Amino acid sequence: MTNRFKDLSFQALFDAVAEAMLLVDHSGQVVQANTAALQLLGYTQKDICGLKVEALMPQRYRDHHHQHREAYSSEPQKRPMGKGRELIALKRNGEEVAVDIGLSPLSSENQPYVLVTMHIAAQHRQVEEALRISEERLRLAKQAAGLGIFDFDSKHNVVHWDEKMCEIWGGKSNETTSYEDFVAAIHPEDRLVRQAVIERAMDPAGKGEYMAEYRVINAKDGVEHWVSTVGRIHFKDGHTNRLLGIAKDVTDQKILEQKLHGQRSEMDVLLNQQVASQTISAIAHELNQPLAAISAYSEVALNALSGTSNPESLKRALEGCVAQAQRAGQSLHELISFLHKGELATEPFDLNDTVQNALILTQSYGYGGFYPILQLEPNMPNVLANKIQVQKVLVNLLRNAVEAMRGAGVPGAAITIRVQTNRDINMAHVTVADSGPGLNSEAAKRIFEPFFTTKPTGIGMGLSISRALAEANGGQLWIEPTTESGAIFHFTLPFAQ
Repeated sequence: MTNRFKDLSFQALFDAVAEAMLLVDHSGQVVQANTAALQLLGYTQKDICGLKVEALMPQRYRDHHHQHREAYSSEPQKRPMGKGRELIALKRNGEEVAVDIGLSPLSSENQPYVLVTMHIAAQHRQVEEALRISEERLRLAKQAAGLGIFDFDSKHNVVHWDEKMCEIWGGKSNETTSYEDFVAAIHPEDRLVRQAVIERAMDPAGKGEYMAEYRVINAKDGVEHWVSTVGRIHFKDGHTNRLLGIAKDVTDQKILEQKLHGQRSEMDVLLNQQVASQTISAIAHELNQPLAAISAYSEVALNALSGTSNPESLKRALEGCVAQAQRAGQSLHELISFLHKGELATEPFDLNDTVQNALILTQSYGYGGFYPILQLEPNMPNVLANKIQVQKVLVNLLRNAVEAMRGAGVPGAAITIRVQTNRDINMAHVTVADSGPGLNSEAAKRIFEPFFTTKPTGIGMGLSISRALAEANGGQLWIEPTTESGAIFHFTLPFAQ
């Protein structure tokens, strides 16, 4: 190792340093200067060597400097010179320049030396001022936006956070907290959802982006807050190293959303009731006359059978029954066609994206608090269907699953959504399986019947409509008949090609 660097002289190393440096002996004479120092002070190596360091400062400072030099020689140590006071160096042309100076003791062949390092103070202070201004702007932006910053160090299992984060969580320290205490403040119903988001972000094959909304119960006052968090996972050697992010208290926004959702739900219920009422009235009106005619013809047929045999009269009565029954069926068919009028608008789209959008939409409707397990087939071809209707089917299935699990008080509620290619029929196959109580065999047989429901407040049309939508888009919707626990629904869709 020594032989490798034998051609490197002290002066070569000295000159390679970017900072201005002087080597001064115990008597205060300059014995060597590097290139940066010569450029700063305007000297040549020949002219500066042998000068007293006092010659490199204005006259007004020279009388007392030798006392400071002697004091330093008696107790040499690495330290800054001046302790915050402005120091002035004198260039060869008489120009003064403000500098920051550092002192480092050296020894060679039992001879003491001092290495003097000089920085132009203006540049240093400009950098410090720019940093201070940048930090102040960040602080003001944080304050205006109500943002908190957190940094999870996975190696030491500690969360560094600022005052705002500590305020939301009700922490004891404004600087750090343990990861266990950080998670303990998160609402129990939201921990699985948050953990699922983190696990997806921790996949080294992804971008490490993290985004989640969840509730936090303040440890000091027990008040529940909604927070929206955005961050990024950092990796080192393929492993998670830290999670850096920001959080915003969105409680007021959530309260407003819940109020609007409640109002919207009430309006939807009212509208659905009106639509149902009008539909039933229309059906009753269209079927009333043929049913009355069928009743009259049936009475004639019964009289013909009970009295004197009159084949012609009995025949006319039965033909009338058939005709009126056909009229009733035709009227019902025409009414349904009118209610579903319009051509189905289809388009190719990514089914995996639609599944993820349906999850977000379901949670925005207030049906969150479950652990989504996504098993999505990568690079699946686009399906050809009406995207809005397919999304409606998914949301209906997810809402039913959440209601079933909530009604049964299932802890750690999870919903598995699997998207795969059904190669037997060459169609996209979606499976939605919950961890609720499931359905008995009788309910499973009738689950798609209109107006059949297992919910105390349901009207029993959701699954009937969902099956109709799946079939209208060229697929099928069905329930797995026997399961040990939970309900498992399947539906298919055609591929675009």
